[in-house]
Amino acid sequence: MKIEIIPCLNDNYSYLIFEKETNTVSIVDPSEFNSCDRIVQKYKKLDYILSTHHHFDHVDGNLKLKKKYNSKVLGFDKDKERIPGIDIKLKDNQKFKIGDLEFKVIFVPGHTNGHIAFYFEKEKILFSGDTLFSLGCGKVFEGTHKDMFNSLNKLKSLSPDTKIYCGHEYTKKNYDFCIKYDPENSFLKEKAKLINLKLKDNLPTIPSNLTDELKTNVFLRCNDKGLKQTLNLKDCSDQEIFTKLRDLKDTF
Repeated sequence: MKIEIIPCLNDNYSYLIFEKETNTVSIVDPSEFNSCDRIVQKYKKLDYILSTHHHFDHVDGNLKLKKKYNSKVLGFDKDKERIPGIDIKLKDNQKFKIGDLEFKVIFVPGHTNGHIAFYFEKEKILFSGDTLFSLGCGKVFEGTHKDMFNSLNKLKSLSPDTKIYCGHEYTKKNYDFCIKYDPENSFLKEKAKLINLKLKDNLPTIPSNLTDELKTNVFLRCNDKGLKQTLNLKDCSDQEIFTKLRDLKDTF
């Protein structure tokens, strides 16, 4: 499984997936046609377009790519009216093969009501869209804070070795927020060095991995006593801590 990271728009990432054995080419969340097509042209084909959710900055390239390469567009059944060009309607927990690669559909509402993530369990690869970011999580637009909290808990249960390919380059700003409310976190301080090195060299900070996220991402650490103490909410539930953090991040 070869993955090419494609920077799009101002801070989006699309991802090309190449499976050599069957010469299958797929793309996740093509934000814009031109940037994605430049990479797809190297392979001279595009079999599948995988959409995590309907926002334009994740699907704007769908129709042009589909038309040029006769690709099949995959999206969540609940979002069939909002995913441009959808051909294959996926359901929660469904398994689907693109060539010899198999992914599982994980329904993760909160950012939108029809958001899904693609989990390649054998390869331990997660395409999380705008649900789980490096050191952050997506804004709650269509769902509820409870939805997003539960969705993140689903992703927390995956293999700790899972690599996370998310939809945006938000890591530095997310770090600034995390360190404000988790200032004594030594893992977080260490991660800052790697983030700064990559950004200095104009490289993506993605992929992250779940082991690091569980140690550093405050939105996955709502049960941490020190974090609750910092927020002066030591007797609150984990979900209440998440809601407070998400509200704080919205105005950060």
